Order: sequence, then structure tokens, then C-alpha cells
Amino acid sequence: MENQFNLTTIQILSFKYTSPEGQSGLPEQGVNAIVLEQNYPNPFSGQTTIRYRINSAGHVVLKVFDFLGKEVATLVNETKSPGKYETVFNASGLPAGVYYCKLSSSEYTLTKKMIISGKD
Repeated sequence: MENQFNLTTIQILSFKYTSPEGQSGLPEQGVNAIVLEQNYPNPFSGQTTIRYRINSAGHVVLKVFDFLGKEVATLVNETKSPGKYETVFNASGLPAGVYYCKLSSSEYTLTKKMIISGKD
């Protein structure tokens, strides 16, 4: 008996930062930084709140992926002004498991792990 697996390699966590010459380290709350907070509650059943901040105007994309890297939801895909934002992710209809919330701007990408627990 032969086992066959269809494996897909995905990039789960990503952070792109180019340091100006002569400087090192990651940006803290710099002009171009974005911040993706951990969703709350987590683990969750039904819905969860995702908060993020952008410090410069630009196109922002907030997506949710399953553990295999398949996109399951696009929550934000628009140009945003600097500020703090939050969105509610309704996961009803999705099976319990591990998911990833990915926030992308033109310069940065941040990812957080979310867990959908069994139904109430």
C-alpha cells in the first residue's frame, strides 16, 4: 500500500524590512510601520475582532488563510488613511482549526495565527 500526499509549501509568517544604510533592527512605530494586533478572542467560535494600525496612507489588504494557505476571506482591500482600524471576522461556516490573518501594505506584511474552536 502506497501513501500519497499532496503537500503544498506555504509561507506562513512574513516580514519585509529594508534598513536604511548605517542603521539596524526592525522598525518600532516608524512612519511606514504597520501593526497587526492579535485577534480577540482567540481561540474563538463564531466571530473575532481584528485590530490594526497603519502610519502612512496606502493600499491595505487584510486576508484570512487556512493552514494549507488557501484564502478563505478578504476582509479589507482598499486605500486607507493613517490610523487605527478594526474589523470583525465572521467565521461561521468554517471548520474548527488553525487559520492565519495576513495584513499587507506596499512595504510590509504581518501575519497572526488564529484558532477557530469547536462550535458552542
